[in-house]
Amino acid sequence: MENLHYPIGLFTFEGEPTTEVVEGWIHAIEAAPAQLREAVKDLRDDQLDTAYRPEGWTVRQVVHHIADSHMNAYIRLKLALTEENPVIKPYREEKWAELSDSSLPIEISLELLEAVHKRWIVILRQLQPAALEKTFIHPDAGVTKISMYIGMYAWHGQHHIAHITSLIDRLKW
Repeated sequence: MENLHYPIGLFTFEGEPTTEVVEGWIHAIEAAPAQLREAVKDLRDDQLDTAYRPEGWTVRQVVHHIADSHMNAYIRLKLALTEENPVIKPYREEKWAELSDSSLPIEISLELLEAVHKRWIVILRQLQPAALEKTFIHPDAGVTKISMYIGMYAWHGQHHIAHITSLIDRLKW
């Protein structure tokens, strides 16, 4: 049976990522907004309001979540690049998904995601090797290196896009 929680599996990476690996992750982050837009382009409102799994978020909530999460990731990157090992603030993503802005048309978050990613990619493409070694502290996850954070967010976009595309495939939309 397909894993509805993690359709592409959990993010894992052993060792230190090479320059080529990081470049691949950056490419995945760059491609995510267009892939998300493509995944949802033909969905009707009733389909957008369908949960991708039992007791999961709706497709609409997933789209808004990706924008929320990637805005936070962009800001965390900037904090890590401009401060010495900053402690970042986590957020309650499940609570954010319940706020009224999660019922807005998805076009708002698609455009927001595209804009955030344009800025994010400019920074990511200019990172020098020393910058990839910089870290921040997540109160729950501990010390995170920028190079691995890039990988986690390359995975994150693909993970949620797969929630949507696997639902579309399962329901034959």
